[in-house]
Amino acid sequence: MMDRARKLLSETYGYSAFKGQQHDVIEAALAGHDCLVLMPTGGGKSLCYQLPGLLRGGLGIVVSPLIALMRDQVTALKELGIRAAYLNSSLSRDAQERVLRDAEAGTLDLLYVAPERLLQAATLERLTPLRISLIAIDEAHCVSQWGHDFRQDYLGLDVLSEHFPGVPRMALTATADDQTRDEIVTRLALHEPIRFISGFDRPNIRYNVAAKTDARRQLLEFLEARRGDAGIVYCLSRRSVDATAQFLCEQGYHALPYHAGMTPADRSTNQDCFLRDDGIVIVATIAFGMGIDKPDVRFVAHMDLPKSIESYYQETGRAGRDGLPADAWMVYGLQDVVRLSRMVSQSDADERFKRIERHKLDALLGWCEVTQCRRRSLLEYFGEHHTLDCGNCDVCLQPPVTWDATVAAQKLLSCVVRTGQRFGAAHVVDVLLGKHSDKVAQHGHASLSTFGIGEELTDAQWRSVIRQLLVRNYLRADVERFGSLVLTELSRPLLRGEVSLLLREDVSAAPKSRKRRGAQPFAETDTGLWNALRACRKQQADLQGVPPYVIFHDATLLEMIAVRPRTRSELLGITGVGKSKLDKYGNAFLRVIADADGDAEAAAWAIADDDSTAS
Repeated sequence: MMDRARKLLSETYGYSAFKGQQHDVIEAALAGHDCLVLMPTGGGKSLCYQLPGLLRGGLGIVVSPLIALMRDQVTALKELGIRAAYLNSSLSRDAQERVLRDAEAGTLDLLYVAPERLLQAATLERLTPLRISLIAIDEAHCVSQWGHDFRQDYLGLDVLSEHFPGVPRMALTATADDQTRDEIVTRLALHEPIRFISGFDRPNIRYNVAAKTDARRQLLEFLEARRGDAGIVYCLSRRSVDATAQFLCEQGYHALPYHAGMTPADRSTNQDCFLRDDGIVIVATIAFGMGIDKPDVRFVAHMDLPKSIESYYQETGRAGRDGLPADAWMVYGLQDVVRLSRMVSQSDADERFKRIERHKLDALLGWCEVTQCRRRSLLEYFGEHHTLDCGNCDVCLQPPVTWDATVAAQKLLSCVVRTGQRFGAAHVVDVLLGKHSDKVAQHGHASLSTFGIGEELTDAQWRSVIRQLLVRNYLRADVERFGSLVLTELSRPLLRGEVSLLLREDVSAAPKSRKRRGAQPFAETDTGLWNALRACRKQQADLQGVPPYVIFHDATLLEMIAVRPRTRSELLGITGVGKSKLDKYGNAFLRVIADADGDAEAAAWAIADDDSTAS
């Protein structure tokens, strides 16, 4: 069976070898074992269930939570010559019936189904009598009630073990800590699953976090070297999404908004544009992204803090799925800390859930302020320990400077006490700086002993001190009193001078990273060929009505530049070129390469091949 799997991998998918744990996962599924697969985004999860689903005979069922993701994957499978379909609410009733009839007739290899549709009695009644090869449950972390992406419909998927006894089931995710993994196994009723944990590291992603000073200016500085790249900019609110998208358009970027306040038609139009066209920047709330399979997203930028490290990892994982260099960039400030704390405290959830959410937020804040390798710290959160620094994060590239903030912290804490622990950061900083504001006059705070004692630091520096004291739990923001700063028990030894405190010195701007072309950079003289190959890919994609990456990934085009295939057999040796795509697109790309190299003979052979294929 594994020999057949390798043949299918090569001839259909165009890959010469399995990567990572793919071989072992596929072997276990072919043997009929239930599996739990944790594999980072871009690690090749889809092949882990597609190959066994095709090879075991019968119909492979893939449970997927998002319509857009199903559509993209089914489109890509059809391009490979695989008989695939999806079943969800986007189809008309007649179209849904045709899909089910095809499944019953045995003319489908893989069927993608939304969980809520699969659990309907009518659907189970139609599918239960069929020969099912495998059931894959993608995005399995959605089953966790304490996770960042909980979906109620996933809780009912345990019934699949009863309706399809003996059929191997595979739960897959890119994001799950130990607790979530155990919850997945329990809630999905997996039978003694073999666990495959591939790790969380995405070495091609460069992490960069900076204190928020002027967010729009900082974003422009980050984007300066990335014009023409596809990317996602995440904002916390719909209003911020619209304003940021408009601002970027005014700066010459092709930016589109995406949030739940838009009509479904407008959201779909903008998402399709992002998938099909080059150089689009989507500005979005977290509603966007989970359902896309676009491999060439070169950056993910956060203008505000996400809710947790899990959310951050999931969102940044949408960058660099093709394995080529990508950036994860974020700015955050004091208001983000206060706002997210308020959202947790004012939610309708029970106290246990709020406690877990506060812990997750605290962990994220602590990670933002680390002074050691940021990647190592991120991986340690997920229980993965590395001894070497990555050399590809802001902390490694520009190690932070620390300063003795003991006296500054004592002044600030004293000022919080003197003002009655009833005011937010802005007023406390005004008092420290000796500003005669209306609020200072109203409360008579110019007479306090702490008035004007902090003139050695700027407004931004004091806000940095407050932010870091909040992160380190010397202060807390009382959300019941509109974010008033309140001392914690931890602050007392600091006030008494029993402990000292080192804080990070905020850098005014992150180091500008030069634009990186990819894992296989080409010479300047090959720029014309690169553009010609991309134009050919876009033309073929438009003819087929699919996104360009469904034709070939960027990595495949880069390998074409490096190898310069002249014949169909040589092109078949390029990663990502299988027999089906060779037959559809091979001659067109061979002509582009031959024309770029001035090889008239090779171009003529490609045209002749085209003519013979057509006849």
